[in-house]
Amino acid sequence: METGPALFDTAFWISTGIILFLLVLSGFFSGSETALTAASRGKLRAQADKGSSGAIRALKITEDNERLIGSVLLGNNLVNILAASMATALFTRLFGESGVALATLVMTLLVLVFSEVLPKTYAITNAETAAALVSRPISLVVFMFSPVVTAVRYFVRGVLRLFGVQIDPDSNILAVREEIAGALQLGHSEGVVEKEDRDRILGALDLRERAVEEVMLHRSGIEMIDAASDPTDIMEKCLQSNHTRLPVFRDDPENIIGVIHAKDLLRAMYKLIGGPNGNAAALKGFNVADVVMKPYFVPETSTLDEQMRQFLRRRTHFALVVDEYGSLQGLITLEDILEEIVGEITDEFDPDADHPLKQSEDGHLMVEGAMTIRDLNRATDWSLPDDEANTIAGLVIHEAQMIPTVGQVFSFHGFRFEVIERDGNRITQLKIRPL
Repeated sequence: METGPALFDTAFWISTGIILFLLVLSGFFSGSETALTAASRGKLRAQADKGSSGAIRALKITEDNERLIGSVLLGNNLVNILAASMATALFTRLFGESGVALATLVMTLLVLVFSEVLPKTYAITNAETAAALVSRPISLVVFMFSPVVTAVRYFVRGVLRLFGVQIDPDSNILAVREEIAGALQLGHSEGVVEKEDRDRILGALDLRERAVEEVMLHRSGIEMIDAASDPTDIMEKCLQSNHTRLPVFRDDPENIIGVIHAKDLLRAMYKLIGGPNGNAAALKGFNVADVVMKPYFVPETSTLDEQMRQFLRRRTHFALVVDEYGSLQGLITLEDILEEIVGEITDEFDPDADHPLKQSEDGHLMVEGAMTIRDLNRATDWSLPDDEANTIAGLVIHEAQMIPTVGQVFSFHGFRFEVIERDGNRITQLKIRPL
């Protein structure tokens, strides 16, 4: 082993400088990888719209994550291996055979602190800023290593294919909707996002996944007008109803001939009697079929998102829902869809401002059987499944595989359900509490 000044000659200092430079390069690659993968594409897009060229480049190179990560890992491994090799040679020269172990220890410590933890900590706390800064040199690295990375990519896919693993180059690890939903749930659990804000945004995102039949008013609850009724009876029913639009049928409730709007009805009757000083007896010749609007029918399988677009396009707020055989199943309004986003909408004409949830003295929740599972989950932060049924009563019947009687108690999905009231075959009131 050499001694004295010969150990610290020009070659020693050159080797040391190169190793330090390679450690800096390793830190750059590690930080760049973290910044570009952790950066929010939404925030980068906002910066790009403001004219940030770095954000534009970052968006472009992150479009193909496989090529980006392959290039960065290739560069990082090259500099790490080269730095380790040079350090081993340098320490062997200084300390002989024991220099191998010492070089391993020192390089592991230096790489861990200065090439991994430090740059990645900065990158993850300033992801968008760091991504914009490194986008230019990383773009050059990706371009230079592109042939090698492409060859490695095909080789890896070939090996994986031997084990039955198929890689879809266009697939995303996490869908945008799931990413937003996950961020909202995380923000709510940490107290950053209010429950109401979370529910509204998730409600809007869910419109594409939910069908009309899930939120429609069932036909058993629809108020209708018989076209053959006396005009005074029709007027009285319209005045007593809490709704401004009512379906009109002839002979059979399934035979809907139109929809009457209270304003149209009153205008037509007012015109028929001849104004404020007219003759009310003229109402005997009133025919409601002359005033009704053409009914608008929609299939029960339509999504809420598409139905809302149709309402806006047709400039109407009311639709009758039919099944695949054309039989009436219920009705849906624009308000029903909006309530899926903003929650229950009530006004001065809603009957007694009824709320389907009430707390009993023993701590149970008194729930109307017709309340949807989704609404109950939103109101209580529960997670009852709604795959097999839309309403709480439907869930109980599905799980019990029977129509329960008053007083029967069931336990499933971590909750206790007690049937309180029943009307015919319908469960109208339930008592629920978590087990």
